[in-house]
Amino acid sequence: MLFSEIIGQEKAKRFFKRVISEERLPHAYLFTGIPGIGKTRAARALTMALNCRAPADLDGCGSCPSCRQMLGGNFPDFIYIKPDGQNIKIEQIRDLNRRLSFAPVSAKHRVCVLQQAEAMTVEAANSFLKTLEEPPPGNILILNAVEPLDLLPTIVSRCQRVPFQPLPVQAMTDWLIKEKDIDSQTAIIVAKASGGSLGRALKMSEDVFLEKRREWVSGLLKLPRLSKGEALQMAVESTAKDKRGGPDGSKSGEPGLLEMLAVWGYWYRDLLLMKAAGQTRLIMNVDFSDKLQILAKSSKIENLIDSLFAVDKAIKDLRRMRNSTLVMEHVLLTLQRLAGYYS
Repeated sequence: MLFSEIIGQEKAKRFFKRVISEERLPHAYLFTGIPGIGKTRAARALTMALNCRAPADLDGCGSCPSCRQMLGGNFPDFIYIKPDGQNIKIEQIRDLNRRLSFAPVSAKHRVCVLQQAEAMTVEAANSFLKTLEEPPPGNILILNAVEPLDLLPTIVSRCQRVPFQPLPVQAMTDWLIKEKDIDSQTAIIVAKASGGSLGRALKMSEDVFLEKRREWVSGLLKLPRLSKGEALQMAVESTAKDKRGGPDGSKSGEPGLLEMLAVWGYWYRDLLLMKAAGQTRLIMNVDFSDKLQILAKSSKIENLIDSLFAVDKAIKDLRRMRNSTLVMEHVLLTLQRLAGYYS
């Protein structure tokens, strides 16, 4: 939970160093960026630095009472709210408002993090907006979200936005090899396939994901040879498996629809690179390079671009809690049509 332990995000670190040194702290921040790139870790590091008795540069000392409590996960003035099911509900925001009405227990700054802030219901968002308009003193609110567009504009306008960037492939590869003792080939594959998310790369490095990834690629390759009915059945089956843990698989511990669609997206990206520029150095699915070269020769650039857009839209629709079965049916039929085999 130290800023120095966060990979990359140098621009965000410089911003925090400046606001901490100048003691000019906005009451609300909006951390934006894909999951798994350090937003929550940065929120914890900020809480630690702000309440440390002897901070060193940007980081907390790690040994004073508040630092020890943060490191132990029992700091009373750090509030973490995540979706209850699929949404952050009005009851959660009401409970937060009640807690914020009291002074911090022992800290100079109480910090509250809303994870997946875009998952707030309309009622919850409107209630939280009132808190933003008149924040109780001594409290700092941090909203974690992928895209500002998924939040009410009135909420975004009242927050200091801090963008977090996808992480460099080489930095993730080196970290996975050094810190997690992952073999170099696997580290390269998952670092490239993660889209810049260390959290996703760690999840991908597990055996269950690597097996699933090959299964998903295999399913995508056979899609053009399926009938329309078989493609629809594939959508229903993939959604049924996913309902145990939600789109991100967090409840079941298994990879979910979002991971599958991400793998498909990287597949079309690789095909586009191979088709447009003959690039092999930049492809993510390095262990499928021979297959990609063969398929790229018979693919149309326009269809690959449209396929990539279709997968990206499906990912956004799932994150916005759209009907997962309908989303999967639509994307699979679209990908099948664009492959040029379906009539």
